[in-house]
Amino acid sequence: MEGARRREPTARGAAGERSAIGPKLPGQARPAPWADIPDRRLVEACRAARRDKTLAVLEGFHPLKHALRFGADVHVVLTRDLEHLQQLCDMLAPDVWPAIRAQARVVEPDLFARLAPRPPDTGVLAVAARRVVSAHALLTASRKAPLVLLEEPTHLGNMGAVVRVAAAAGAAGVVTTGRHDPWGPDALRGGAGLQFAVPVARAEGLDRWHGPLLAVHPDGEMLTPGGVPDDAVLAFGSERRGLSWELLARADGRIAIPMEPGVSSLNLATSVAVVLYTWRLAR
Repeated sequence: MEGARRREPTARGAAGERSAIGPKLPGQARPAPWADIPDRRLVEACRAARRDKTLAVLEGFHPLKHALRFGADVHVVLTRDLEHLQQLCDMLAPDVWPAIRAQARVVEPDLFARLAPRPPDTGVLAVAARRVVSAHALLTASRKAPLVLLEEPTHLGNMGAVVRVAAAAGAAGVVTTGRHDPWGPDALRGGAGLQFAVPVARAEGLDRWHGPLLAVHPDGEMLTPGGVPDDAVLAFGSERRGLSWELLARADGRIAIPMEPGVSSLNLATSVAVVLYTWRLAR
């Protein structure tokens, strides 16, 4: 929410360490400047950027705004209307206008409409370098705030919404398992670009971790203020399947969110928000 009070942006995780996150991938070479790509090849270039695991495609004003506030290396800002974009900045985020103006490239509206499967209503799309985030480092480092673990999430929008909650609540980071990319365009849109504000990584597996692994599960002990340790790894399953029996067997404990009789589940991001803010408000 734009009117909410916020702290000064920082690229640090909640643990105050930079070991798991960096500005861009090691050895990453910037491709040919986007200014050199002719209009006729922009659609192809944007499609390639969506597939490139070193790049982040930011669809819409809010993902771009947050990426810039948290130090993203933005390669290009494509817009169908520079004056409208400046008005958005003046109204919502005047602090990012100089950076946007420096990278802005105006394209015709019909071309902009083909740059993404769902062109953002705000009329702006940007490409930036992803942050270096090590899932292993996030899982094994000491921390002063809980780490969110999503086991095989299936909905990219919900995955992004979890990132948004984690950034707002001051979590140490978000680690996902499974095939879906938490830095993909749809996840970035759902997260409003806050992947640049909190460490986010996809893990190939779950071998080691620091702190107690707490599974959020209906059969657990009821969540209470003070019941979430600062260094906990909080495991959440998908809305359809929940947590696997394998992960439940490895967990150090289970916690449950209190709900009224007959209500069987909550949205994933809502569940994460309840647990994280129960922790935060008890500090």
